[in-house]
Parts: sequence; C-alpha cells; structure tokens
Amino acid sequence: MATSAPIFYLDVVRGINLVILILSLIVQAVALVHCITQRGDGFPAIGTLPKGAWVAILAVCLVLTYLISGPIGIFGLIGIAAALIYLLDVRPGLRDLSDGKGFW
Repeated sequence: MATSAPIFYLDVVRGINLVILILSLIVQAVALVHCITQRGDGFPAIGTLPKGAWVAILAVCLVLTYLISGPIGIFGLIGIAAALIYLLDVRPGLRDLSDGKGFW
C-alpha cells in the first residue's frame, strides 16, 4: 500500500507537466502566428525590435521548448517570457498603430 502512493504521485506530476507544456506551446504559437501576420514596417514605428528578430526569437523559443526544455525548463521559461512580452507589449502597440482594427 505504501508503494502505490509514489506511483500515483508521478502520474499526477506527469499530467500537470503535460498540461503546462500544452498551454505554453499554445501561447508561444499564438504569439508567433500573430507576429508573422503583421506588417514589418509597424515594428520600428512603435520602437521595438524588427519583425525578423521577433519571428526568430519566438520560433527558436517554441522549438526549444518543444524539443529540449519542456514547460518548466530554462528555454521553456524564456519562451513563455518572450511570448508574453510580445503579446502584452508589442501587440497592443501594433494594434494602436493600426487604429485598433483588425482580426487580432
């Protein structure tokens, strides 16, 4: 009976890690798709990195999170931070630049 608890515990930890991985990959993919679909001239206009730099950062972080790091590894945390910076800082600036109209 005492040996069944650690096995159950490991299943719970594995399930939580899987959910966190899926959510982090979704957030990073949304940021990457949004960045790819934006016009390139808007990025320097709001005073941020160029579009190519954002695409490279977000794509590399997405791949490293999926292949190497996992959701709570160093590359996963950097990827989530980069995606959130893009979504919470750059995306509103691009939206304000285009009068707030658009699909996103």
